[in-house]
Amino acid sequence: MSDNKTQHIGVVGAGIIGICCALKLQRAGFTVTLYDENGLAQGCSKGNAGHFATEQVFPLAHSSLLKKLPMMLLNPLGPLRIDWRYVIKALPWFWRFVNNMASSTYKANTHALQALNHRAITAYETLLDEFKLNHLITKKGSLLTFETTPVTQIQAMFEKYLAHGIAVELLNAEQLQRLEPNLAKTITHALFFKEVAHSVDPHLFCLSLAEQFRALGGQFCQQKVIEVSPVYSGYEINCPDQKFQADKVIIAAGAWSKLLLKPLGYNVPLDTERGYHCMLSSNYGLSRPVASAERSFIMTPMSQGLRIAGTVEFAGTERKMNNKRALALLPSAKAMLNHSAVTLQPSSVWMGCRPSLPDSLPVIGEAPNHTNLFFAFGHQHLGLTQGAITGELITSLCLQQVPSVDIKPYCISRFSSQAACSSHAPLAQ
Repeated sequence: MSDNKTQHIGVVGAGIIGICCALKLQRAGFTVTLYDENGLAQGCSKGNAGHFATEQVFPLAHSSLLKKLPMMLLNPLGPLRIDWRYVIKALPWFWRFVNNMASSTYKANTHALQALNHRAITAYETLLDEFKLNHLITKKGSLLTFETTPVTQIQAMFEKYLAHGIAVELLNAEQLQRLEPNLAKTITHALFFKEVAHSVDPHLFCLSLAEQFRALGGQFCQQKVIEVSPVYSGYEINCPDQKFQADKVIIAAGAWSKLLLKPLGYNVPLDTERGYHCMLSSNYGLSRPVASAERSFIMTPMSQGLRIAGTVEFAGTERKMNNKRALALLPSAKAMLNHSAVTLQPSSVWMGCRPSLPDSLPVIGEAPNHTNLFFAFGHQHLGLTQGAITGELITSLCLQQVPSVDIKPYCISRFSSQAACSSHAPLAQ
């Protein structure tokens, strides 16, 4: 541990991924500085659905989606929208997305998602237990509900989850009402994922971990990182008014990671799926996250009320949020709750940029062409879920240890002809 203290690591990006990496690295004995121009957990880590969605082991790129796309795209307030001004920029991403629908690729990507999600909750429990923060995670499972889907399709979905090792139970309407009596009686069935967890305050969750990072001596620097440059002694982290030195650097800047990678020679098909939420002042008696299969959104009870989240919008990182897309979630929530006579008034609305890659896998690993430069971004809908396990893997690589998960499927080289990542970090040169 004393040898590690002589090495300074810069972590670029203070979302849940960056915070978990910084905390684990500081705990391992490194001297760590966390950089973010917007402060701690101000993006998706603040406004996500609070769902540790370990059941989501199936990539989004599935052939069954193709026949649904036209109708989805025709609805400007539906679950998927592409801003017409962004279509040309989005086309290469969607071309790669379709290519990932091939059966063999889909199976390989499913296996890779499983490997991370299988260890995700355990990694958090280990981390939270060490700092006596177990109260920050609530383990009551989650529900995927159905209103009009044929029973045969629900049964097939249930068996698919079982076949992939997911702890799930198929509930009928009566069983569901006993579990969540405040859901509408129009819901006919639900899948109950029993080993899933949620946070009643995702922002506080992140801030609490960041507080432990600081208590261990970690530093936070609220600066915009405009470039990471290799120098003889390691790396130079360039900010508008100042330059910082680091022996190792972790790029965990979410949807903005692509901008930092391009000058280093790494082209990655990273785009953003903009997601929205509405906050309601009451949680309407729900005790766990409830998603709708047909309506494509999720409701999570939180300390401030009920968070209604969902939708995917391709419009880049610069355009202003479209409040109509957030408010469009309200009718679906009203239909799902056993409070049809109540007018749902949002206390706030929000939009965030999920960092998404066309194969639904993150980029985790050491840069193929740069020693001591590491990547941890692109976790799409699973950033909160995979924060702790990503921190573990990055820390193992920085310690030159073999990670608990084979990281080859997450290597950035899968998008190019560059050298592949090894299963562990090479010795520093």
